[in-house]
Amino acid sequence: MRGSGYISDVRFGQPDYSFRKGVYMNVVLFGLGSMGFSIALNMLKGRHKVWGVDVDAGKVAALVAQGGEPTVYSDHLADIDAVVLTVVNEAQVTRVLFDDPRLCDQLHEHSIIICLSTVSPEFARETEQKLQNKNLTYLDCPMSGAAARAKSGELTLMVSGDETAITRVKGIFDSISANVFNLGSEAGLGSAMKATNQLLAGVHIMAMAEAMAFGRSQGISFERFMEVIPKCAGTSWILENRAPTILSGDYTPKSTVDIWPKDLGIIQKIAEGTGQNIPITRAALQRYNDAIADGLASEDDAAVVKTYLNELGIEDCVLDGSL
Repeated sequence: MRGSGYISDVRFGQPDYSFRKGVYMNVVLFGLGSMGFSIALNMLKGRHKVWGVDVDAGKVAALVAQGGEPTVYSDHLADIDAVVLTVVNEAQVTRVLFDDPRLCDQLHEHSIIICLSTVSPEFARETEQKLQNKNLTYLDCPMSGAAARAKSGELTLMVSGDETAITRVKGIFDSISANVFNLGSEAGLGSAMKATNQLLAGVHIMAMAEAMAFGRSQGISFERFMEVIPKCAGTSWILENRAPTILSGDYTPKSTVDIWPKDLGIIQKIAEGTGQNIPITRAALQRYNDAIADGLASEDDAAVVKTYLNELGIEDCVLDGSL
C-alpha cells in the first residue's frame, strides 16, 4: 500500500504538506559522484530531506555528516516524494528502478522519478511507460553544466514529461539549477536535447585538445595559448572550462574520459536510426576510445590531450604539468 504522500519533516518540528506546492520534499538520490554529491548538498540547502545512496559507503557517510538523513531510505519508501537518479548509464538506471521491486511498489502514488542521467530518448520513453504501468511518474530531465555548476547550484535542466509533476518538483529544480527548459509532455524530448548538447560538447573537448597539441607542436606554450585564444573567435565555453585543467596538470576527474564513448555512442545509434551521417562525431568517438586505450579512462576528460601529445613525443609536459 502506498503512503499518504505528505512530508513528515522532523527537522523543522511539524509535518509539512508543502510538497503539494513543489516546495519541501522527501528525496532519495542514487549516485553520489562528483555531480550527485553536490546536487544532494544543494537540495539540503533548499530544505529538502535527502537520503543518499551510493556503492561507496564513504560518500553516503559524508552526506550524512553534512545533513543527509542517517536512516536507511528503504525504511521510508512510503514517504518518499521524489527519486533522483544521477547514476552513470542506462544499465544503472534500470538496476536502481527495477532490480529491487520494493522501490516502485512501496512509493506513494504521488512520487516522481527524476532522471538526471544521460540516457537515450528511446530508453527514456520505455522507462516512462514501465513506470506508468506501476502508477508512477517519470521525468526525463538530463542535466548540463559540469561539476562546477553542480556545486554552485547552477545546472541547466532539460526536462520533459508530465506537466503537473514538473510543477510539483519546482522546489527541487530551484535548489539545483539556474535554467530549466520544459521541452514537452513526453519523455524522450529532454534526452534528445541532451544528446544534441553532448554532440557539441564532446566534439568541442576533442577539438580543444587537438588545437592545444597542435599549438604546442608549433612552439606555443599552453600558457600563451590561454592568453590569446580566449580573446579570439576560436574560443568556447568548453575550452575556457577544460583548458585550465591541462595547464594545471591535475587530471583529478570532474567528468571522466570514459563517459564520452557512452554519450557519443548514444548519438551514433540515434543517427544510424535516422540515416544521418555524423563524421565529426564518429572521429571524436574514435579519439576518446584511443585515449581509453592509452589508459586515460578514469582521468578528467581534458586528459585526452595526452593522447595527442604522446603521439607527438611530448610526454614530459603532461606527466608533470610543465609546459
